[in-house]
This record gives sequence, C-alpha cells and structure tokens, in this order.
Amino acid sequence: DLTGMKKPVLVSGTDGVGTKLKLAFLMDKHDTVGIDCVAMCVNDVVCCGAKPLLFLDYIALGKNVPEKVAEIVSGVAEGCVQSGCALVGGETAEMPGFYPEDEYDLAGFSVGIVDQARILTPDLCRKGDVLIALASSGVHSNGFSLVRKVFDIEKADLNAYESELGRGLGETLLTPTKLYVKAALAAIAAGGVRSIAHITGGGYYENIPRMLPEGLTAVIEKRNVPVLPVFQLLQKVGGIPERDMFNTFNMGTVLVLAVAPEQADEAVRLLNAHGEKAMMLGEVRSGGAGVELVG
Repeated sequence: DLTGMKKPVLVSGTDGVGTKLKLAFLMDKHDTVGIDCVAMCVNDVVCCGAKPLLFLDYIALGKNVPEKVAEIVSGVAEGCVQSGCALVGGETAEMPGFYPEDEYDLAGFSVGIVDQARILTPDLCRKGDVLIALASSGVHSNGFSLVRKVFDIEKADLNAYESELGRGLGETLLTPTKLYVKAALAAIAAGGVRSIAHITGGGYYENIPRMLPEGLTAVIEKRNVPVLPVFQLLQKVGGIPERDMFNTFNMGTVLVLAVAPEQADEAVRLLNAHGEKAMMLGEVRSGGAGVELVG
C-alpha cells in the first residue's frame, strides 16, 4: 500500500538467532526461536521508520526431521503475525557431516518500506529530546555465549525452579525477543519520534550512539532502567562489572526512542496503549560521550 508515499524506499535487515539455539537443543524446545529470528530482523528495519512487508527464513540442519522443522517454522510464522509481515518463503538445507544430526542454525531477512521523507536518521535527533525506553521480555538473542558460560548450561538443571526468576532458568532464557513493530509504527505515525535504537549485541554503549548525531550524548538515569531479574542474576553469578553488563545485554530495554519533548508524554501513553511497557529513560544533551549513565 503506497498511499501517501511520494518516494517509497525499501529497507532490509538480516540476522540469526546465534548461540541461543544451544539452549533450544538442550531443552528440546523449538517453537520460540523462530520468533527471535523474525524479531532480530524486523526490529532493526523499523528503526528506520519502515513497515516490514515480508520475511524469509533459512534453516540449515544435520538431519531433516519434519516435526522439528514444523516446530521451528511455527515460531517464524508467529513472529510474522506479531509484526504484521508476510512469510513468503524460505530454505531448508540438510547438511549431514556439517551439522550434528540434532542441531541446526536459523537465520532470515526482512524487507520493509518507508516514504523517503519519513526515514528516521540520527541527524533528526536534537538536544533536549526525551529518551523513551520500551521494556524487553528478557535476554532476547544476544550475549548468549556469556550467558551459557556463566550458568554452565550444559550441566545446569534448566527446569529447576529459580526463586529469583519465578520460574525455571531454561524457560526464562528461552523467552523470545520482544516484537515492538506495531507499537513503534503507531508512535512514529503520531509524530515527534526523531530516531530509534534497537538494543541488541553491544547493549547500551554500542547501540544507542547509532541513533545520535556527533556532538550529542544520551544521558540515562540508571534508576529509570527497567532491569529484569535475569540480568541481576547474571551479574551476581558471573561477577560481571556493571559497565560490561550494559555493554553486552539489553538490561531490560528492547528499544530506545528519541522524542521531541513536547510529544514525549503522548508517545509514552500511545506505546502503553499498544500493550508495551514504556517509560522515560533520560534525555539528549550536548557532549561527545555517546552514552552516559548517571545516578
């Protein structure tokens, strides 16, 4: 639908699930990693202001077990439903001798569309803009090499109840990546959104600077960060310094939006109305540090 678009631009994004798949193998649960795969792609695409149109997946495995492939693809389909894009195809590659029989890799790509005049770029961001956070659903799909090492997941009892988490460790870690496409597009359409960062690998320190022009810094109040219990447990068990936590994980934030001050309250209201948990995170100030956590 090109209604209202003067110069449509296609935006594409590609990604995989990474070593989170090792957890799916151990749990023998394969219906959520497809959601992760879709989310890692479409969440990036929408940061440009684009609406995802389509998605294709690629599954490479040691042995094609139709029931397992169907389970994986069911998650991919669910991710597409949640983000409002079409699953138009994909590829399943059986590669015996390259992958163990009970393992696979999963990747994909998405294509979206946006009017050229409405593309979100760092140059739109201004001093005084309010930073709004959308809460994540968990660790998502980044930092799992460290997660696996800290919790020694090959030897851990992944089904044992963890009081600090309110459920089992395996279930907590397999929680799929949050899809924020529909809420983000609604906020963008309402006006005032200048730029967006998807908090993936590299955490706050590597992703938030991408939404800012040179000479501006995101000043974030630490008390406003919606840190989830799983990150508190990770830091405690692994003895991980705070800066490393914020430089590896999303720390409870899937998305950071820079919004014009006069429209920030309405943006939070609208995002919450779309079922998200949105909150004020900080503001954009002068300076070249990129990200500064205070308080």
